[in-house]
Amino acid sequence: MTGSKKTAIKAGTKTGAKRRGRPCKPRPLATSPHLDAFLDMLTAERGAAVNTRLAYERDLADLGRWLAQRSVALEAAGTEDLRAYLAVQSKDGAPRTVARRLSAMRQFYRFLLSEGRRLDDPASPLDSPKQGRPLPKILTEAEVGAMLSTAEARGGPEGLRLVALLEVLYATGLRVSELVGLPMTAIMRDGRGLLVRGKGGKERMVPLSDPALAALAGYIPFRGHFIPPAAAAEAGHSPFLFPSRISAEGHLTRQRFAQLLKQLAIDAGIDPEKVSPHVLRHAFATHLLDHGADLRSVQKMLGHADIATTQIYTHVVTERLKRVMHDHHPLARRKAEEASEG
Repeated sequence: MTGSKKTAIKAGTKTGAKRRGRPCKPRPLATSPHLDAFLDMLTAERGAAVNTRLAYERDLADLGRWLAQRSVALEAAGTEDLRAYLAVQSKDGAPRTVARRLSAMRQFYRFLLSEGRRLDDPASPLDSPKQGRPLPKILTEAEVGAMLSTAEARGGPEGLRLVALLEVLYATGLRVSELVGLPMTAIMRDGRGLLVRGKGGKERMVPLSDPALAALAGYIPFRGHFIPPAAAAEAGHSPFLFPSRISAEGHLTRQRFAQLLKQLAIDAGIDPEKVSPHVLRHAFATHLLDHGADLRSVQKMLGHADIATTQIYTHVVTERLKRVMHDHHPLARRKAEEASEG
């Protein structure tokens, strides 16, 4: 074991026997019985979403595999082991990725300490990598309008669903997992908004714009086109607003929606690299602030726990105002002309 410092580790839990029958969905390799306990805690006590749990599992399993090559168990790693791992990651990965993995490590070893499975926290002395906070990518209002017009021109159930997805996302700024997994019951009784269950199981109400309401009214009569035959036969309906005939989850997947957006961007003459569900969420927030919305209201609609997370959008607006002034203010233009002549 690397390092002279000894750690105290309690005996792990028994591993379960192999399951027979239908193969399970592939999942990252869990290199420690303690990792499963940590992941279960994230779900049960913190209300972590499935994707959040999988992200922690991937990061910690990667660390576990790297440590195994050094004959060190995940739960027994010392500070120098972790520092060496982060040094390797820093050479190959972006600072944000390294910071995310360090956060997973800190929470895992803090959990082991709190549960009495270690006598120390090897991650506590580690420094976070320095990283600048990049401004969010956004689309202009004209680009969003072009995508909506292109979707509307498609017609049919597929086109109507895509218009509804776009209008609801642009009207609410929902996270993509919140959007595709919306149940029919999320539509409020007065039909003017949605009751959304977000991160940590927290609920929030978000209003719907008139175009979003019109898009939903046009789509819902054709929603049955996307309901799996088995669900239609059993209950006559699907619980989801955007069901899928082929998805294991029963609703449109995040990946499929992202693919639809990329193709729509190409059809609308927009660089598909600029477009994703999260970029449309950014556009929602930035365009609201452009038109005078207050930061607290945008924070509530986005479901941010901390207003500091929402404030990044004010920097986008500020940078854009700077560019507008530089390009169009007469004094700025005159200085630019003088510089070019000199």
